[in-house]
Amino acid sequence: MSQASSASAPYRLRPVATAGLGVAVLWLSLLVLLPLTAVVVKSTGDGWPGFWDAATSTQSLAAIRLTVVTSLIVCVVNAVMGTVVAWVLVRDRFPGKRVLEVLIDIPFALPTIVAGLVLLTLYGATSPLGVNWYATRKGLLVALLFVTLPFVVRTVEPVLLSLERDVEEAAASLGAGPWTTFRRIILPPILPAIASGAALAFGRAMGEYGSVVLISGQLSHTEIASLHIYKQIQDDDLAGAAATATVLLVISLLVIGLLGLVQRWAARRG
Repeated sequence: MSQASSASAPYRLRPVATAGLGVAVLWLSLLVLLPLTAVVVKSTGDGWPGFWDAATSTQSLAAIRLTVVTSLIVCVVNAVMGTVVAWVLVRDRFPGKRVLEVLIDIPFALPTIVAGLVLLTLYGATSPLGVNWYATRKGLLVALLFVTLPFVVRTVEPVLLSLERDVEEAAASLGAGPWTTFRRIILPPILPAIASGAALAFGRAMGEYGSVVLISGQLSHTEIASLHIYKQIQDDDLAGAAATATVLLVISLLVIGLLGLVQRWAARRG
């Protein structure tokens, strides 16, 4: 058979691969697709005018705006600082390195409400540090930075470990400075991992609740979307809560999709 006919022939999955694909699609449908579809359908329970009124109310817009802006800031800050922390853990040797490795993973293992209590203790009215960020947007930012940092660190760290040091040494021997070596040699292969970690951090920040519920004070100027949705549910406004959640879902998909494009672009250039 010629190469042209081979290229035009339909791709056939083996029976085992077909079964695996079916199980994967079914599982993802049960855990992800059906619940998301149910939320979207519920959001239009009062019709499209009801959806629009709920999604564009003053409180909903303020909560969504605060959530998106804060999550983008968290995404950018942790993309930089997470990369720096990963670099230190991979390239440097220092006393207490193993302790730092464990500390990085604490936000993964710690229940979010406990994280909120810790942050309230450190940055609340009785802070031993003398910093009172209770019921402020700074407190929200710190809480979200805390719970999202490990996503970037643990995504970038394995890629840094896989890099060959010989290429960096060769660049240095040819006269390249540290910044040029980082920009030309190190950054291209780790940029997809940075984008992936940033996407995970953004997604986590958009839906975070437990770590911010205490330090936010649940006031109007610190009410992020998850708190607003919870209050709507308490007021028995399920359609309004679903409408707000649907808007968040659309925004999250757009931003994560954009970061995915950056990741693929960086992978091609790398």
